[in-house]
Amino acid sequence: MSDTLDVAAIVGSLRRDSYTRRLVEALAALAPPSLRVEIVPIGNLSLYNPDDEPEPPAAWIEFRNRVRRAQAVLFATPEYNRSVPACLKNAMDVGSRPYGQSIWAGKPAAVISASPGLMGAFGANHHVRQSLVFLNMPTMQQPEAYISGSDKLFDAAGAFVNPSTREFCARFVSAFEAWIRRTRPSAG
Repeated sequence: MSDTLDVAAIVGSLRRDSYTRRLVEALAALAPPSLRVEIVPIGNLSLYNPDDEPEPPAAWIEFRNRVRRAQAVLFATPEYNRSVPACLKNAMDVGSRPYGQSIWAGKPAAVISASPGLMGAFGANHHVRQSLVFLNMPTMQQPEAYISGSDKLFDAAGAFVNPSTREFCARFVSAFEAWIRRTRPSAG
């Protein structure tokens, strides 16, 4: 297990001080050295339009190339109107096209959701999972990660204020690494 795994993290919130982004940054800090988690920006992706495929926007090409290099993908989502934010769904669409050239196919995935509310963005989490079925991404089932109270998760330095949340997130990251190693396509 000496090789470092490259995980592309797709954060479904564009807000600068996003709770979801802070959660992913905290997860990356908890990750062992054998797991490198990098947030891949999606805010510059124009809305997917098949008419643009003959000459795809530079942002699409850069995004596709970066995720294609990754060995796994972490989807982190808030919940907007009981569903997935448009920017996250758009990133899935940009990466899944042109048909037959999806950057997602076969990549191990995990989903974590965060919300200030009590349900921890449960609805959005499951909508992401529904799309991942079609995208052919083996998705970690356990532990499920619905993080509630996201507006109160961190201190000013970005550290978890609740030790049990920190411990849960550490277990989540550890389980995800094991999932990636078990399900990633072989290099040969």
